[in-house]
Amino acid sequence: MGLDVSAPDPPELQSDLDADEYDDVDVQGDEYKREELETFLVDGAWKEAFSEWADDANMDEDAFNIARDLELFADFDFFWDDFADRVGYHAPGLPEDWREREIHPDIESWGTVSAINAGLTEFGQIVCEVLEAEYIDWEADYEAPDDLPDF
Repeated sequence: MGLDVSAPDPPELQSDLDADEYDDVDVQGDEYKREELETFLVDGAWKEAFSEWADDANMDEDAFNIARDLELFADFDFFWDDFADRVGYHAPGLPEDWREREIHPDIESWGTVSAINAGLTEFGQIVCEVLEAEYIDWEADYEAPDDLPDF
């Protein structure tokens, strides 16, 4: 499908936020390197990932405009997961009670909510891939114990 829209601004990452507070994330360690990641996002990783995502996005322009109106792109969080030696992320999304809360006047169906939530998750993954492939050159500080069994 694809989108022909401008990339929103990258999020401002909060260095004091504990990634373990997310229900969908399990991070070992507390050194998240958010300042470095935010610099990479501003230096081009965000726009590069957005362009890649928008080319194949399964989100239509109406759903994108809703996500932009609600400033959901600003609610992304990215962090270094040293134990897993990867960039982790938390994607924002619309809650299940979107209808009761009247979050946005243009949301009329579960299909739109689902498209927004899935699209944001896909975008977050692409951002992580771009960061890891083209920006990050550090290695995990975690070292496995010597007594692990060989498989």
